[in-house]
Parts: sequence; C-alpha cells; structure tokens
Amino acid sequence: MAEVLLFHHAQGLTPGVRAFADDLRASGHIVHTPDLFDGRTFQSIEEGLAYISEIGFDEMRERGVRVADEMPHGLVYAGFSFGVLLAQKLAQTRPGARGALLFHSCLPISGEWAFGPWPDGVAAQIHGMDNDPIFVGEGDIDAAREIVEKVADAELFLYPGDQHYFADSSLPSYDADATALLTIRVLEFLDRV
Repeated sequence: MAEVLLFHHAQGLTPGVRAFADDLRASGHIVHTPDLFDGRTFQSIEEGLAYISEIGFDEMRERGVRVADEMPHGLVYAGFSFGVLLAQKLAQTRPGARGALLFHSCLPISGEWAFGPWPDGVAAQIHGMDNDPIFVGEGDIDAAREIVEKVADAELFLYPGDQHYFADSSLPSYDADATALLTIRVLEFLDRV
C-alpha cells in the first residue's frame, strides 16, 4: 500500500480527478486530493490558468507545500498537468519521497525551470499522449526523456492521441482505453514503491 498526494490540474478538482483517486483507493492505496482552488472548477484550461495567474503561481505552489507539510514523509507525489508543478517539486525537494507520478506534464531536471537534480531512490512514471500539443509541443516530452535518461527508476509512457487531460473521465478529452492502461501501470508502480 502506498500513500499518495495527488494534485489536480488547472480546471480544478473535477469529478474525473476524484474518480481517478477513487480507482487507486479501491486497490488499497491512501490517496489525498487537496483542492487548491477552494471548490472552484473551470470549463477550460485557459480559464483555470487565468485563475492561477490571478492568485499567483508562487502562492499556488506554496499551497501545495503547506498541504504536504501537514502530512507524513514517505509519500508518492502525483499531479495532473498544472499539478505536476507541485508534485514534481515535492518529489525532488521534500525528504522521504517514495515516488512521483507525472500526468500530462513534466519539468526538466536541469536548466532554468529545474528544481535541481532528481533525488536518489525516488522512482518516477511520466504519462502523456504522443501528439498532445502541450506535452509534446511545449517540450514536456523532452524533460521526461531527460529524467528517464538520468534516473535509474524512471519510465515514460506515451499513448496514441492528441488530448491533454486524457485521464480525466469528466472532460471531453477523456480516453477510456488510454486511461485503463495508465491505471494498470500506476497501480503496478504503487505496489512496488
């Protein structure tokens, strides 16, 4: 059994993010799903990003850190897209991380946007679609490949398609087949970390 801190994407803590967490819970894992938007959800990524900009990226990142500070060490940090910013930061900088699950996004571990090198002993899985204009088009796939190249226990899984939030069952971008395979891989990951 793993304990997971799962951060939602820019559209908020949607029913689809909650359902994904419930699927992990059904397999015996403890999954925390903090709502960084205080109950607000948005109809589009752009609306959600506008809200994040209004509050401030630094404040949003600090909200995630404060949530983690109230929890034990030894967590797996997970995030959907915007939530990857928080999950990856915590996995790389908070002592005792067991793993990172990065869905639809990835940050580099070197260069300007990096939180620093990847810590020893922290496993990672990164999931994205092979034609997602954000994951592929904005360079997240390159960051993911850098992690896989430099980290002993890191995997990148690409799924056919061009959707960004493909694992959120409450959104039109949902891909049931890709999500089923993603969930199998995530559960295998959680069982071994």
